[in-house]
Amino acid sequence: MIKKRITNIIKYLFLAIVALLSLFPLLWMMVSSTNKSVDVITGELLPGTYLAQNFKILLSNTNLTRAFFNSFKNAILATIASLIVCSIAGYGFEIYHNKGKDRLMNILLLSMMVPFAAIMIPLFMMFGKANLLDTTLGFILPTISTAFLIFLFRQSTRSFPHDIIEASRIEGLGEFKIFFKMYIPIMRSTYAAAAVVTFMSAWNNYLWPLVILQKPESKTMPLLIADLTAGYVIDYGVLMLAVTISTLPTIIIFLLLQKNFAEGITGSIKE
Repeated sequence: MIKKRITNIIKYLFLAIVALLSLFPLLWMMVSSTNKSVDVITGELLPGTYLAQNFKILLSNTNLTRAFFNSFKNAILATIASLIVCSIAGYGFEIYHNKGKDRLMNILLLSMMVPFAAIMIPLFMMFGKANLLDTTLGFILPTISTAFLIFLFRQSTRSFPHDIIEASRIEGLGEFKIFFKMYIPIMRSTYAAAAVVTFMSAWNNYLWPLVILQKPESKTMPLLIADLTAGYVIDYGVLMLAVTISTLPTIIIFLLLQKNFAEGITGSIKE
């Protein structure tokens, strides 16, 4: 009995240390946003009283509101479009399954090995000829369809009760009604997991917006933060405040969907 208690204490102590190490960068970032730049450089670990001044400097030196709105708009639209396209593709790959679709799926999975930097220049040239530079459509088009999300929906669809589809067809429902009225409500955990992954990816996207968004009023939060590090003298208090503000939406989205996220990643469905 004593040995078991000692073992449990060691386990919980180890988990507490790991949790603290994992949360420390986030806590240090938030604390640093309340301190002066010199305090951040010296490694101050206690909250300061400089938050309001940092926020005032950030608003005066950057177009924070516009950048935040651009990031939120682009991330939301990219998430919605990606969920629709990738879920339909994953549904089709599994429900209308054949060997040809398996070969095509393998090709899609191989595309995950190609780094985005390798296709960035051709994409930029194509989008330039299509007059899609500095547009929301130009931002979201490369992210609408991803091999990972298609694969996620395809794998989750394998646990979808196919009897529901057959019964719905007998009742006279068309394929689109089956998809929107039957498939989507049951697969909401997978949609939640895909939404978290897609939103975070779109919100934190830096390389493609750096190339495609050329006007100052089109900047997103990652580009705004990069601008804060481009000067000869960096105000680390202001920088940490901008990073903290940029982190909040992704934290909120994950906390709201964390239960469904875990279920969706493991392939669970809710009937």
